[in-house]
Amino acid sequence: MATSAAAQTLQSGQIDLSALKTKQHGAWSSGDYAVVGTTLQIVGEELCEALDLRAGQKVLDVAAGNGNATLAAARRWCDVVSTDYVPSLLERGRARAAAEGLSVQFKEADAEALDFGDATFDAVLSTFGVMFTPDQDRAASELLRVCKSGGKIGLANWTPEGFIGQLFKTLGKYLPPPAGAKSPALWGTQARIAEMFGTSAASIKAERRQFTFRYRSPLHFLDVFRNYYGPTLKAFAALDETNQRRLADDILKLIASINRAEDGTMVLPSEYLEIVIVKR
Repeated sequence: MATSAAAQTLQSGQIDLSALKTKQHGAWSSGDYAVVGTTLQIVGEELCEALDLRAGQKVLDVAAGNGNATLAAARRWCDVVSTDYVPSLLERGRARAAAEGLSVQFKEADAEALDFGDATFDAVLSTFGVMFTPDQDRAASELLRVCKSGGKIGLANWTPEGFIGQLFKTLGKYLPPPAGAKSPALWGTQARIAEMFGTSAASIKAERRQFTFRYRSPLHFLDVFRNYYGPTLKAFAALDETNQRRLADDILKLIASINRAEDGTMVLPSEYLEIVIVKR
């Protein structure tokens, strides 16, 4: 009997990246990431400043979500193409651009197989997006391929040590990732960035920065992430009631260990790595 390609992959001890991508697509398509994404707008603005974008440059936003970096680049008079593999998020970005009268092209696209020619863009961006691709090396090679020589790749990626990195570790205690899967938080380490981009980069600048989550209370944050943030929503949905309560308690304990507010609200810094790569 013939053995399927997927079975052969599993038998060889390698992860089935296609199956993982399907699962992740389902997670990011659930809930409404835009509810969370909109709060992260400042990161897109700061990334565009770090890239020193110039009016008229061709810019690609990869795994753009609801368009934070997209809008930031468009506000700087760049010629922007915004891509994601979740159509509903592109629609949210399109609505935001229309509300501001910004001219942006929106296109459904897979970060691991971008439908653009080589050396098309002056700058390629991603904020908390491309870091979640299953095939990290392939995604990195695509970012490099579509960027012009001398162009820039700008990334904002959560670090393993920061709050979101710790949140994903907490989720992993209840729903362990597939064996062999690379952690998205590796994109938030200088070593992994150098490994993926170093041979094609004229320079790599990486700086640790903080984004501050501001919510009405820790319970408010938990409610938003449980109902709108795909990975958290899916994690809770996969657990029985007892483990749902345990996961909620663990998330609240994590928040309590970092929250610097003393008035009942949540003011919580989360570290990310801001990366600017100049392509050879």
